[in-house]
Amino acid sequence: MVNRTPSLTGLAPVLAPDTRVLVLGSFPGAASLAAGRYYAHPRNQFWPLISAVLKEDLASLPYEERLPRLLAHRFGLWDVLAGCEREGSLDSAIRNPAANDFERLRALCPELETVGFNGQVSGKFAPQFAAAGYRTVVLPSSSPAHMAMTFEQKLEVWRRLAELEGNTALPAQSPLF
Repeated sequence: MVNRTPSLTGLAPVLAPDTRVLVLGSFPGAASLAAGRYYAHPRNQFWPLISAVLKEDLASLPYEERLPRLLAHRFGLWDVLAGCEREGSLDSAIRNPAANDFERLRALCPELETVGFNGQVSGKFAPQFAAAGYRTVVLPSSSPAHMAMTFEQKLEVWRRLAELEGNTALPAQSPLF
């Protein structure tokens, strides 16, 4: 009998037409897939990092309130992979990856300027986005598996996401998907 790794499908993007900064992870971990929420693992540093970048404590809000506040800051979330096979949560365990369709991104988010890549695996897509004219920032992973840097060291790099003139909070718009 063949023991086959299950095929997994990622989460829907969190985007709005006025999104200016998009953070792309690689693929949701097991806790995020089970919860149907981005960065659901309690030790993942994404929400504390993005809270510090935006100067608004999104981490303390219920998840359902985080996403509209994130969009109000004109930030979006997605992953580079739409699906894959993987046991556990490590990027190194990803097999048979299928990339998300980014062809429609310019039409969906015409104000998009910056794409941040949460970790080295998603960062492999940075050259493609740079060639398409986006400002790219490869960020230290917020994953609990990446503890080579302190929170403060990670935050120093993550702050580059907010280095846009006039990047101020606006009323939240409805997600596209």
